[in-house]
Amino acid sequence: MYKTLRSLLLCASLGALPFAAAQAAEGPTLRIATEGAYPPFNYYTADGQLAGFDIEIGQALCQRMQAKCSLVAQDWDGIIPGLLGGKYDVVIASMFITEERKQKVAFSNPYQKSAMTFVVSKDSELKDFSPAAMAGKTIGAQGATTQADYLMAMFPESDVRLYPTQDAVNLDMASGRLDAQVGDMIPMLDWTLKSEDGSCCRLAGEPISDPKYSGEGVGIALRKEDEQLRQQLNEALAAIIADGTYKAINDKFFSVNLLTLER
Repeated sequence: MYKTLRSLLLCASLGALPFAAAQAAEGPTLRIATEGAYPPFNYYTADGQLAGFDIEIGQALCQRMQAKCSLVAQDWDGIIPGLLGGKYDVVIASMFITEERKQKVAFSNPYQKSAMTFVVSKDSELKDFSPAAMAGKTIGAQGATTQADYLMAMFPESDVRLYPTQDAVNLDMASGRLDAQVGDMIPMLDWTLKSEDGSCCRLAGEPISDPKYSGEGVGIALRKEDEQLRQQLNEALAAIIADGTYKAINDKFFSVNLLTLER
């Protein structure tokens, strides 16, 4: 039976055995959690398989680390508790690296740059997205996210509506039940340009890049005690960036370089 990567790392630490030797002998499994509801980063295909940018990055890291990938779908609001509870080893789900989250978990080096954006309908006359100008407006975001934190803190006079998934936010935006929404810039760009329902809408205002909310980038979350695993992930991430694997995955999904947010 495969041992988890966490248990192998513990054995390696206790026995002064390097991870590479342990994993060659034992065949470790890296248990990766993702949401499965955040296309094109992570989603389900028609035949029920997890797919997307996050999934392929995780698989590339497993290949580089000579580990077996095991994918676990987890609702967003329970994804950090599940990690801390030992349900999986890492979270690869386009999670912003923020100071609040760093109090609970550790992160790899960033594998994406991060920014948020407002989205409005194409015929919207909204141009000023200051808290004063948005007073009384209805703004949506996915709950338990940095976008939700941003709206709740910065727009107390707006009608902020939080949803369980990004798809639910998009549905109300496309149906005209929201004056605006706030989301991660890249998936919002993808939604407005590539999807039928997203054709209703456009990105608006300046990118929101306050590090308090957009963080230091997007990273892989793991438990703080798993420092050896964090180092292994950083080495594997650097390797797939250097050998072009990252770019090939990036270009499969996006016309924007996620490491720089440049076209």
